[in-house]
Amino acid sequence: MTNASEQAGQKKSRRKKEFVFIFIILAAVAVLTLVETSITSLGSEISLSSTVVMFILININLLLLLTLFLLVFRNLAKLYYEKKKNVFGSKLKTRLVTSFVILALVPTTVLFFFSIQFISNSIAFWFNAPVEQTLESSLDVGQQLYAYIEEKDVFFAKRAAFQIDSRKLLKNENHNELRRYVQVVQRAFNRHAVEIYTPDAKRVSLSLANELEHLYFGILTTAELKKIPPDRASTTIYQTFDQGEFLRTISTIPFNVSLDKAEGFIVVTTLISKTLSEDLTAILSGMEEYHQLKLTKRPAQMAYYIALSIVALLVIFCAIWFGFQLAKSITVPIMKFAEGTRRITAGDLNYKIDFQTDDELGTLIKSFNSMTTQLAAGREQIALSREMLRQQNAELEKSRQYMEIVLKNISAGVVSIDSTGVITTINKAAESMLAIKGAHITGRNFRQVLTGEYLLMAEKLYEQSTASRQQYIQIPVSAAISGTPKHFSLHYSILKDDTGKNIGAVLVFDDVTELEKAQRMAAWREVARRIAHEVKNPLTPIKLSAQRLKRRYSKEINDDVFDSCADTIVTHVDLIRNLVNQFSTFAKFPDVNFTRARIENIILETIDLYREGLENITIDTRFDDNLPYLKLDHQHMKQAFINLIDNAVSAMNKQGTIVIDVSFDPILKMVRIEIADDGKGITDMEKTKMFEPYFSTKKSGMGLGLAIVNSIISDHNGVIRVQDNQPTGAKFIIELPLA
Repeated sequence: MTNASEQAGQKKSRRKKEFVFIFIILAAVAVLTLVETSITSLGSEISLSSTVVMFILININLLLLLTLFLLVFRNLAKLYYEKKKNVFGSKLKTRLVTSFVILALVPTTVLFFFSIQFISNSIAFWFNAPVEQTLESSLDVGQQLYAYIEEKDVFFAKRAAFQIDSRKLLKNENHNELRRYVQVVQRAFNRHAVEIYTPDAKRVSLSLANELEHLYFGILTTAELKKIPPDRASTTIYQTFDQGEFLRTISTIPFNVSLDKAEGFIVVTTLISKTLSEDLTAILSGMEEYHQLKLTKRPAQMAYYIALSIVALLVIFCAIWFGFQLAKSITVPIMKFAEGTRRITAGDLNYKIDFQTDDELGTLIKSFNSMTTQLAAGREQIALSREMLRQQNAELEKSRQYMEIVLKNISAGVVSIDSTGVITTINKAAESMLAIKGAHITGRNFRQVLTGEYLLMAEKLYEQSTASRQQYIQIPVSAAISGTPKHFSLHYSILKDDTGKNIGAVLVFDDVTELEKAQRMAAWREVARRIAHEVKNPLTPIKLSAQRLKRRYSKEINDDVFDSCADTIVTHVDLIRNLVNQFSTFAKFPDVNFTRARIENIILETIDLYREGLENITIDTRFDDNLPYLKLDHQHMKQAFINLIDNAVSAMNKQGTIVIDVSFDPILKMVRIEIADDGKGITDMEKTKMFEPYFSTKKSGMGLGLAIVNSIISDHNGVIRVQDNQPTGAKFIIELPLA
């Protein structure tokens, strides 16, 4: 309902505007007609129909001019509001319209004033004095000729009338003599005709020149005979025919008497040649037309001015209108181009410019539409390709995530490099094993990451794989990671694409430290067991034999050398037994007896053993408050701590500080025990063999202390490692699980 009422209101408003427009036009026509009437006084010589036709034509022109003016004014007002609102294209349209107005106004103004001047001069030239004087002189010559002929005829009529009246030739009995006299007069005076009429217009005598004998020579009527004005003695009648013009001069008989006293009339006729008659008629007609034109000089001049003004205004308005149309033909496609670029920028590639023209803009529009069509097709193709690429990427991402999950969850470390040696990937296991951050080495060449002997080892492995063209190389590698000895089983594989081109390599390595340690420990235990078994049995007979020899033959021989040798045998047998016992202990450690115990109590109990004997060594302890109970074998753990403290004391040369730090990680549920000294420290090479049996950096001992410690910690499902202490010394780290 609201839309319908709005449309009805719009129609009513439009109809009202139309009525107002029509009223304005009618009022303008009335006013213009009044103005035209007032300024173009055509005079009474121009006919009413011609005047009406001229006014109609002028009004039609004015109506056309008014209509064009309204259209132009409407477009100018529209252009003004568009420019005021800064509508796109209004500036260009304004410049084009202004240019056309200037281009049309200047020549039109010049031409208008030149035409006005030309018409004024031309009209002035047409009606100048010499032309009028020439026409008047020619007319005067013709009139004087007629007056001369008439005067001669009057003279001859006067003399003939006198003779006829004096000789009484009008009487009936003298008519013959009258005819002879008339012939004599006609021939003597060399007139073309002489006639004698009675008062009642009866021609009683006629004498014609020879050239008129074959022509009809009419009789004058009474009215024509009595046209003689009272104040004149004669009158002349002009009669035109094919061969010329007759000047028939009529006088009374007797001459110059009133008509009522006239006894007759004498008519003397002179023939004017056809050429002379027509010339005189043309001169007369030209004179009359000249006077007629002279009367229309001012109206014609005003009509020309109005016509030129209308034409000038038409030219100007047409130029403005053409400027509008040209500006519209240029700005409309430009606006559509702008709209098109905006829509395309916004992503609407289906936009088409619906503007038809057969010029270069039409070609440009076709190219634009073709471009948008191709862009739309290209976008569809790109969208399709993008969808396919997205699917492929999704599949690749899925595969990558799967591979990452696999790499992340496998226990082996994986590192890949490209053909130039740049590290491309590294999994979490490798980061954990090597104690490095993948982000720090990814994208870098392994030559920039590795240093020292590790770089030499990597270069050797790289060159070996390149030189031997082996696809697969497996080598054991030992290294100290953050001061902790590690043993790895490294698998080096060359990667090649489908064409056989080398695209890099992948390193897969496993941390076999514990496995190798366990294998070594088992081997050493077997060795120790065999040594203990094979060596321990003969020791007792040897010792008993030595003691028996000493008891039986010592007094008989009574030689100190003998006693000393027997004692030496017994002493070294005891030393060998002690050694064998240690091997035996290592080979077959007593069964573990787990009980709930507090690790800090075991440590403090162990430290108490060293309070009195180590005057220059300080043992500091730090225990977390949240240390839980652990399932421990009290004696074994105490033995382990004794071995570690002995090792630290030996490294410090019985002088320095030992720090024992015990903490608990509730997240990992792990108790961490750090025993650090400020001794001479341990080299990386020593770290790799530190927990192996029969390895010692000391001059004394069997090198089983740390191996026993490692065995005890392993029995408690814990781990032990060694690393450098800062600033000096070594640090043994034990991690025991809570359960």
